[in-house]
Amino acid sequence: MPYRGTGAALGLAVSVALHALLFVVMAGHLSVRKSDRPAAEPTVIQLKLLPPPETVDREPPTPAPAVEPPALTLPTIAAPEVVLVPPPETLRQPATMAAPPAPTAEEWAFAGRYTLKNSKAYRYTWGQQVRSMMGTAVEGPDQGMVRFRVEIAADGSLASLDTLWSTSPVAERLARQAIANMPRWPATPTGRPLVFEKTISFTPFASDGPPLYKDDCLPDPPVFINPFAWDGKSVREPAAAKPIEKPDPRAMEDCLKQLPQDSIEAETARDRRLMDQWGWGASKPGP
Repeated sequence: MPYRGTGAALGLAVSVALHALLFVVMAGHLSVRKSDRPAAEPTVIQLKLLPPPETVDREPPTPAPAVEPPALTLPTIAAPEVVLVPPPETLRQPATMAAPPAPTAEEWAFAGRYTLKNSKAYRYTWGQQVRSMMGTAVEGPDQGMVRFRVEIAADGSLASLDTLWSTSPVAERLARQAIANMPRWPATPTGRPLVFEKTISFTPFASDGPPLYKDDCLPDPPVFINPFAWDGKSVREPAAAKPIEKPDPRAMEDCLKQLPQDSIEAETARDRRLMDQWGWGASKPGP
């Protein structure tokens, strides 16, 4: 037992000695590494205030002269030669209209007895006779129209002929030449001188078609009178419109007997005249 206790004490002493030696070595090592480092010094920052710069008026710098870039020389490319070939000339034939046929003996006989509307049939037949003797109308500077004021004596002879206006001297010359060479006309239907105005068309695009006779027995519509017109002298009163007089039934029956049967050509000519005067909306189908 004493031996066992002495060994344990010896082992304990050796263990303590070793730990103490290790502690000393480690302490020395740490002290040496700590002493090798320099001591940290505090950082000092110094600020120095400079005086403001003196304001000196300086002239603006003179800009440097602009240097133009050198001109670029482009290569010249020859354009291809283009030869324009004119289109072939197309010769268009001018429009023409042949002269209408001269009135027949039956048409002149009817015109010599038709008294309504200032001898309407006589005036139309006279114009158709003149146009038929003027020849063919050709499109161009010689075409045109001429309007005459005509007075025919009771026996059918020409009393006077005045030109109101003309758009072609050729048309006027041909119309006057035809009137001078016309045959003897029948007497006027009323037995009195007949005065009227007539336009002769010498163009290849228009012709004077036959008139309509179906409304010739009706009274003429009243002429419009401005009810507010005033001459400045008379009493200022609105003008009353004249009432339309109703025709006598017996006279209407006698009048209707001399009306001819209207033809399709007359209806077509009426529509064309309305369209030329008022536009396409003016032509409406009749009842």
